[in-house]
Amino acid sequence: MPFKRINRNIRSIKRYRQVLGILIKYGFGHIVEQLNIDYYIELGKKIVTLGTASQDLERLTQAARFRLALEELGPTFIKLGQLLSTRPDIVQTDVLDELKKLQDHLPPVSTDEIMAQIHQELGYPTEELFAHFDTTPLATASIAQVHRGRLKDGEEIVCKVRRPGVEIVIATDIDIMMGLAYLAEKHLPGGDIYDPVGLVREFRRSIHRELDFSREARTTDRFSNNFINEDAAYIPKVFWDYTGQTVLTLEYVDGIKISSNEELIAAGLKPEVIARNGADIFLKQVFIHGLFHADPHPGNLHVLPNNVICIFDFGMVGRLDDDLKLHLTELLLCVLNRDVDRLIMQLLYSGDLHDESKIKDLKRDLTEFIDDYYDILLQDLKIGKLLIDFVRILTEYQIKFPSSLMLLSRSLFAMEGLGKQLDPNFNMVEQLKPFAEQIIKDRHSPANIAKDAARTLQAYQALGKSLPRDIKEFVNRINRNKFKIDLEHRGFERLITDLDRSTNRISFSLVIAALIVGSSLIMQIDKGPMLFGFPILGLLGYSVAGFLGFGLAIAILRSGRM
Repeated sequence: MPFKRINRNIRSIKRYRQVLGILIKYGFGHIVEQLNIDYYIELGKKIVTLGTASQDLERLTQAARFRLALEELGPTFIKLGQLLSTRPDIVQTDVLDELKKLQDHLPPVSTDEIMAQIHQELGYPTEELFAHFDTTPLATASIAQVHRGRLKDGEEIVCKVRRPGVEIVIATDIDIMMGLAYLAEKHLPGGDIYDPVGLVREFRRSIHRELDFSREARTTDRFSNNFINEDAAYIPKVFWDYTGQTVLTLEYVDGIKISSNEELIAAGLKPEVIARNGADIFLKQVFIHGLFHADPHPGNLHVLPNNVICIFDFGMVGRLDDDLKLHLTELLLCVLNRDVDRLIMQLLYSGDLHDESKIKDLKRDLTEFIDDYYDILLQDLKIGKLLIDFVRILTEYQIKFPSSLMLLSRSLFAMEGLGKQLDPNFNMVEQLKPFAEQIIKDRHSPANIAKDAARTLQAYQALGKSLPRDIKEFVNRINRNKFKIDLEHRGFERLITDLDRSTNRISFSLVIAALIVGSSLIMQIDKGPMLFGFPILGLLGYSVAGFLGFGLAIAILRSGRM
């Protein structure tokens, strides 16, 4: 079989039928057919019967139908949609807007199941662990639900508990996603450009990290240490004795949601100060610590007295190393300073652009892009939107950026929107420039130059040691006739599939024709068993030929290709 990556256990096959059926229900049957999945699974019958979306669904946009399909497909696909909403490089604007509406809410799990999960993880029943445990959840989501409680020492807490059995559902769905991603890469136009397999791998890594609450607890502690001397930020405390892989217990913090302007003002807080504090905290995460909160929506940001911002939920974070921070900073400064030539040099230096004709076209598009922002006043310039638009241009030229930059684009856009909501005069450019300039200054300091020189010298030293050995191995392989080059053909799988199908139909047709010819000859001979005056063998041959011919006609009609 030419495709062996599809998991074939019964649970997966059943889930395949469900997934493909929902995609067809919402009007994506043409994509399912292009994936050619029936050929690869070889079930002997079609996984689904192709149809069309209902009239009510046809009135919706394709982006809206895609969102609804993800919501019906369940927790794993909702999480995938949330990941896609951070990827403006591969998702169109209308789809991005719809994916932001994804509802990550499910009916709550029964209290008995939640308590059993806590008991299994922490080793004691809830009545021994907590002085009080509220059976009504504060919030429910696809992976976990949150309950309030109180420890024996009187400390108010929130307890985040993973839904029992959700990891099995996610594992099955990721197997299916990976199979569909391989098919999409082979059969859908542009599949190799958008790297669906790489996207699913990134998603698998992300959701596995999110399933491990002890990892989130460590990340929370790390943020707390990063801002331990920061008066404007507060991170809830982790109670490690009540935390594990499926349970996370945090300090309960009562604050005002950052988007509730009227409540903030009524409490004597200053929205304009909160806007500046929020931007300052976020930019410090990015440019100083290299670890930033990647989901800064209002539900995860509450305001405490003295305009202090409390940050929740560190399940989704982004990371930037020193080189990536410098690269990002120089790109932003190039755009802000409208320096197209330096911008192109940065892309050339990063190794993402080589073709001369593409360089000319990219320079033209970047010049037009910067001209579009030329007349916009700095206080009206939206850095988040600018970065997203910039990434989209680079995507057209197949210049790939790390996923952390995509997360940063969305997070920066969200923080900028919150800042404007709090203070119409808020200006992210003024907040960002000092950080960017400091990074450039530090990069060109004598200490950093010496550090880079030492690193380069070490790299050349390692190369000098390994080069003679590598050359010797290369020559030895040639002498032993062991040197070979592996070539991989791509894009022929669908052609091979169609040729196989056509050959099978022709062979089937020849068998039917032979049966008809043979039966006709038998009908001319009045020998053997007779029925109604005709030879039984001839009648039997005609019957078999008719049955097989009818089956072949049905198969051709179902395929949609005459």
